[in-house]
Amino acid sequence: MADSTGNVTIRRARATDASTIADYNVAMARETEHLELDPPTVLAGVRRVIDEPSLGTYFVADIGGRVVGQLMITHEWSDWRNRDMWWIQSVYVAPAHRQRGVFRGLFEHAERAARQAGAGVVRLYVEKNNLAAQETYRRLGMTLTDYLVMEKALDSTASSGD
Repeated sequence: MADSTGNVTIRRARATDASTIADYNVAMARETEHLELDPPTVLAGVRRVIDEPSLGTYFVADIGGRVVGQLMITHEWSDWRNRDMWWIQSVYVAPAHRQRGVFRGLFEHAERAARQAGAGVVRLYVEKNNLAAQETYRRLGMTLTDYLVMEKALDSTASSGD
């Protein structure tokens, strides 16, 4: 849990975090894609991922016992690399906490976990028109490829493009 000084702790999501994560996913889709998602469907999907770790992993940023951000990854085998590849499916930080390094903390935690698991790449798709998101991910060391896939190679054996 986060300490009393308000420091951010990154941890795996628990069942009790599901409704907050679902709310954040709905807000993220509205903010970044201008989509209105069905909250009960999103909540069911979040609960399923938390209950069935083979589907993916949610990491949450916690400050003082309150979830203020989330990042969800899935795993895919890359035959090109003969390695596991981690896909960032969603990431969201509550607006009041965006200037506190929460996003970077979530990303760096996921990157460390991917390295420890032996993954070769962390990847995500970014909408072609979303230049702000592309710039954000570039600052994290990810690169833009021909397919508009942002990825960050985790070691020297993984390439940074398709």
